[in-house]
Amino acid sequence: MPCPVFLVGVSLQHHTTSTRLATAVAAVLAVTALGAGTLATAPAALAATAGPVAEAPAEASELPGYAEAAEMGGVAPSGFLTYSFEDDGSRQLRWTPFDGGAPTPLGEPEGWSIGGGDVVVLGNAGWTAEFTAVTLRNMADPSSPAVEIDLGPLNGRYVSVLSPTSVLAQLTKADGTTELHVVTREGAGTASRKVTGLPADAADFLASGVQGGKVLVGYATGPQDARTGGRAFVDVAAGTASETYASDESGYDFSTLQFSDSHVAWVDYNSADGLYVTSVDRATKTRQKTVLGARDSEAYAGLLGEWLVHGKPWTTAQAVNLKTGETRVVADRATSAAPAGDGTLVMRGERAADGKGLFRIAAAQDGTPTVTKVASEVAGEPVAILGSQVPATVDLDASGGRVALGWTLSRADAYLKVTLTHNATGKWYQQYVHSPTGDEKFSFTWDGVLEGVDAPNGAYTVLAEAEPNDGAGGGDQVTRQLTLTRTANPHDFTDNGSTDVLARDAAGVLWRNDLRDRPVNDRIENAQRTRIGSGWNTYKQIEAVGNIAGAAHGDLVGVDGSGVLWHYLGKGDGTFTARRQVGGGWQAYDKITGGSDLNGDGRSDLLATDTSGVLWFYKGTGDSARPFATRVRVGGGWGVYNQLTAVGNIAGAAAGDLVARDKDGVLWLYLGKGDGTFAGRIQVGGGWGAFSQLVGAGDVDADGRPDLIAYGAGGTYVYKSNGSATRPFTRLNTDLYAGEGTKFTSVS
Repeated sequence: MPCPVFLVGVSLQHHTTSTRLATAVAAVLAVTALGAGTLATAPAALAATAGPVAEAPAEASELPGYAEAAEMGGVAPSGFLTYSFEDDGSRQLRWTPFDGGAPTPLGEPEGWSIGGGDVVVLGNAGWTAEFTAVTLRNMADPSSPAVEIDLGPLNGRYVSVLSPTSVLAQLTKADGTTELHVVTREGAGTASRKVTGLPADAADFLASGVQGGKVLVGYATGPQDARTGGRAFVDVAAGTASETYASDESGYDFSTLQFSDSHVAWVDYNSADGLYVTSVDRATKTRQKTVLGARDSEAYAGLLGEWLVHGKPWTTAQAVNLKTGETRVVADRATSAAPAGDGTLVMRGERAADGKGLFRIAAAQDGTPTVTKVASEVAGEPVAILGSQVPATVDLDASGGRVALGWTLSRADAYLKVTLTHNATGKWYQQYVHSPTGDEKFSFTWDGVLEGVDAPNGAYTVLAEAEPNDGAGGGDQVTRQLTLTRTANPHDFTDNGSTDVLARDAAGVLWRNDLRDRPVNDRIENAQRTRIGSGWNTYKQIEAVGNIAGAAHGDLVGVDGSGVLWHYLGKGDGTFTARRQVGGGWQAYDKITGGSDLNGDGRSDLLATDTSGVLWFYKGTGDSARPFATRVRVGGGWGVYNQLTAVGNIAGAAAGDLVARDKDGVLWLYLGKGDGTFAGRIQVGGGWGAFSQLVGAGDVDADGRPDLIAYGAGGTYVYKSNGSATRPFTRLNTDLYAGEGTKFTSVS
């Protein structure tokens, strides 16, 4: 029986997610791949009673072994391929001979296939159909030199291997049409010979392994909008095609072409049945359909003469006679079966008589299947988690936003899958961890980021799951609790310590931008933008005012066109409760600003200037029903300013400070006295007229001091506070509102 191309052995992470790929992967896992999944439903006519199967005894101690969790990469007459993940996370391919000889490591190729006897093909891509250069290793003689074949100059791609020096390849001509060629390495170059007798428009070739000088080829043909499939036998020596069969699809999506002296078989697909095995009696042309199920069905099946071997991991493995319907049990359990390339099948499974391993299924003289164990599955040592170094509480402001986590395992050749789940929201972060020092100590440092933004405060469940690198022997898991805390930021609406900036666009939609809590290369990065809702054009002024009502998170107020002040209580998840009316008469004010504690009582307060230039102080009460106390007059003459911004305590005075911009664009700093009033003004500098809005944004860079954001047509900047009244700010770049300097009518 010829050996198919083993796509299970390639690196699937390099593939696209197209329908063709999904179908290919499903078909490979379903039908051919050792180490794959379950069987589809067999036709009702084949559900006969079990008959006996001849057994050949085998001494387990004389058989080669493979790790319990090793993945099978293919089988051949004299050996098999496995791959596993090593301590460094690499995936290593290994050839093991059935005769008990030493395994041969084959490195970490991008992809591979097997066929042409015992030839392993190492390709230059993660998918066999994308191989344009291959290395052929004849594992019947592992010491023999490798053979390189470059299909690039021929504009070709790999289809199947024929011998230790030749492959079948699809070549694309200048006009876009394709041909099937036998490409052979001769000396320092290659010789190419076209296969004749195939339709002129045939494309998307694939093939079985070669046996008896022949190979079964699949292809697509027909009009572009109505392509159908075809199958044909190719005589490799003569380079001619004959004995054709029709198929629902080209079969390019599946690497499961198989043939014997009596039958051919492959996987097809249609929307009504899903995946199914088509088997055809070569003498009578009688067809049978074995439905496998949906494209993602897991199944295994292999053709042995006139028998179809199939099963599910949780049922017995059976061989069904395609002519008579007779059924025989061949294993108590199995997970896969695949042609070995010499007329036999190799099955991975378990039998009560001789345990787990690989079993060769061959035809006896009367054609019935016999089973012989050819390799043993070796269980590994379990891994245990001996200790956890997970802190109960971490102050992210004190730790620089990072969380150090560690565990001690019983084995170094293992890995951890660590999942941190925020208990309140269910949001999670996952990390695979190897030992950084190569011993039993496993650790990593979490950067405090969850789903692209700074992780919210609160309780987290930390689940660590340990597994051996080779997957053998079983794992262990342990759960710990971790609580994250930060200093409250009055401009934080998502309880993650980082500044959130609100902006209303011309259509009245309010947006929230969540900034990263710490600069990256002296640049403030925007992490995420979220739409809050529409209808915000009803407000003449919108202001983020910090925690004014006793909740743990920042709040929002808006003044509508009638002068009514409305309060939105922050929920801490980036959203707000329904608005609540605070009071009327606020049309008397042309500027309001909040979000800063001006009297040192720990609550945010509000300032407002009326049209006559008088500045008024509204003390925050912490009562959501009455968030502000009766106003107190601060003083007159504030009409000279067109922008007032409460910025918090930026210069080390008694309480929150205020900056004011005059009509000439000069910015002035007023240091808070701690009673809602201010010291004499200090000039900061000119040129601030370039900005349409100045926002007291809380602690943007996580240095413990509040900062300022300036928004305008010429760009948006973060002004980091320095703690000095004479030099209060240093400008930092940001990608916040990049190219959007005129998009928003209000920023707060």
